Amino acid sequence: MKITTWNVNGLRAALNKGVWDWIRQENPDVLCLQEIKARPEQLSNEYHDLFNKHIVYWNPAEKLGYSGVATFTNSPPLSVDYGIGRNEFDLEGRVIRTKFQDFILFNVYFPSGQRGLERVDYKLKFYSHLLDICDQLQVAGEKVIVCGDFNTAHNEIDLRYPKENKNTSGFLAEERAWIDTYLTHGLVDVYRSLFPERVEYTWWTYRMNARQHNVGWRLDYFMISEALVPFVRDVVIHSEITGSDHCPVTLTIDASSPEIADP
Repeated sequence: MKITTWNVNGLRAALNKGVWDWIRQENPDVLCLQEIKARPEQLSNEYHDLFNKHIVYWNPAEKLGYSGVATFTNSPPLSVDYGIGRNEFDLEGRVIRTKFQDFILFNVYFPSGQRGLERVDYKLKFYSHLLDICDQLQVAGEKVIVCGDFNTAHNEIDLRYPKENKNTSGFLAEERAWIDTYLTHGLVDVYRSLFPERVEYTWWTYRMNARQHNVGWRLDYFMISEALVPFVRDVVIHSEITGSDHCPVTLTIDASSPEIADP
């Protein structure tokens, strides 16, 4: 099973840049998009025709042109839930939860703290509340996959200039500590687990030719339950794929095996 996550930084703009050609070629079983900045009714019939082979679940933000996530699946999940049960977060359209036979998948667009200290506090509260939900599910015997734009680079290896950004939101000590906390709650950053010394990024600012010089950050993750790790086959950062300031990341996992399905 292939699951691809991608912050497209505006779905309409990304589609106009031809990203669907790559998505069609990659052909993931599940596609999780973040920062779609659009409602389905704002997309032309031409684009909806592109999606007709998929089941699409939309969770746009209340505010037009902002945030929002969408999950595309080749087959229907067992259930779908939107948000995390707190209006202060859910009005920004940040989470879709889909339940499959072997795991529960969270498509998440974590808040950015770039607009001031109040948004850093909002971001950390979001981290906390989502982790509470994951904890409850894992205690109940569920296995989870949390994918999307975490808006935090965890360690120095995860951005080009760590020392220069120690006071920048996205690499603040308190933000990075929440990634540590997720890893102590039965979750694994599966890319870093597979490739402990590999330097790859998933986001580059549009300024100063950052992408051409590979001055980037790794902000997009798959955090998965420890019990799922033996069934992971690969995690690929598609750094060559353009169309957004982020690139897509694909997890390949053996799904629907009895070993995964049974506790």
